[in-house]
Amino acid sequence: MLRRQSARESAARTYARSLPIVPVRARGLTIEGADGRRYLDCLSGAGSLALGHNHPVVLEAIRGVLDSGAPLHVLDLATPVKDAFTSELFATLPPGLAGSARIQFCGPAGTDAVEAALKLVRTATGRDGLLAFSGAYHGMTAGALAVSGGAHSARVTRLPYPQDYRCPFGTGGEEGARLAARWTESLLDDPKSGVRTPAGMIVEPVQGEGGVIPAPDSWLRRMREITADRDIPLIADEVQTGVGRTGAFWAVEHSGVVPDVMVLSKAIGGSLPLAVIVYREELDAWQPGAHAGTFRGNQLAMAAGTATLKYVRENGLAERAALLGERMTARLRRLAEEYERIGDVRGRGLMIGVEFVDPGGTATRGGAEDGARPHPADPVLAAAVQRECLRRGLIVELGGRHSSVVRLLPPLTISDEQAEAVLDRLADAVAAAQRPGRSVPAPGGPPSEDSGPLPG
Repeated sequence: MLRRQSARESAARTYARSLPIVPVRARGLTIEGADGRRYLDCLSGAGSLALGHNHPVVLEAIRGVLDSGAPLHVLDLATPVKDAFTSELFATLPPGLAGSARIQFCGPAGTDAVEAALKLVRTATGRDGLLAFSGAYHGMTAGALAVSGGAHSARVTRLPYPQDYRCPFGTGGEEGARLAARWTESLLDDPKSGVRTPAGMIVEPVQGEGGVIPAPDSWLRRMREITADRDIPLIADEVQTGVGRTGAFWAVEHSGVVPDVMVLSKAIGGSLPLAVIVYREELDAWQPGAHAGTFRGNQLAMAAGTATLKYVRENGLAERAALLGERMTARLRRLAEEYERIGDVRGRGLMIGVEFVDPGGTATRGGAEDGARPHPADPVLAAAVQRECLRRGLIVELGGRHSSVVRLLPPLTISDEQAEAVLDRLADAVAAAQRPGRSVPAPGGPPSEDSGPLPG
């Protein structure tokens, strides 16, 4: 199957290259491959699986729709399934937004919702330009790519995103956040900056693909003040951070910020394709049909999403993610004390990143809060760690500017024992990848100790 996939599928395929497995069964944190090996999945569908694979409440919700005889394709017509989803979603939104919000059902992917958000603020304001941030990732369609890091567009002004380890101002901490905010304010107020008042600002409360970099709360509040004072809509991209992932139901809640637009996808569909934007009613300037899509009424995804949102809310999984995330991060930081090639451990809740560096390289970028100059990124070592993880039955993803950050996105239902198993395997993988003279083979070595078939 892997050979046929390689021969038939596009060269643009990604995960299949670094994770050459053939999943056939899955439940919770665990995936079973066609070869009988079992893997602990800390990729979780790039954060889509808040409850892990095939959670009973999700399966029950899907079966309920299938058994009811309800239509599966309804365009944007009202249905009981959609009404239940919208009601549950609005019950979770920040109170300052939920009371008068509007919702637009978009195409099936997060990037479709980003496109809708950009189109919305341009329509509502009559302006064209956008503010985005270095290191951002908002999707792979044209407009979403334009506001992602690395893009070149005269319509998008790139702003510094504060961080401690590789601070663009060489300071980190509160001072780095203050300087980043001051730069933004100066750019908008300087009549000779070349930046006209934009249609909106789009920001991730935690940059995921950018390297798991949480936005400082004080800085995000300042972005809200700056945009509100200048009548610039603030768009929060919560595609990956939402539904409890960061230790709050929505990541903006850590800072108390209420955005004008929220972009939501991934976990809100309970593992099925679903994407929406919710926004202040004052922005609802669209004419009928101004934004549409054939597959914006996915009944199965709405049912699965309702079950997921309700389960996360009623079982306090956001609070659980905050506590377990702190424990996992603390252990990883102790691991970093043993290995100088772990440059930084960071994250929020169950969105964790471990950055690998080359201590022998010349530090040429940024500086941390304590004045230390960070070592250069080491994407080769990070890739070796990922391969060693897979050999040990652990699936992790890479991210960051140089693909040097090993990312952990376990389901919110992960148990304490499973979390320890994940960290044990990661620690073993780090040790193996750094072993002198070690030639790291491709994955697919001997099975792990628990590589038997899934029960049941």
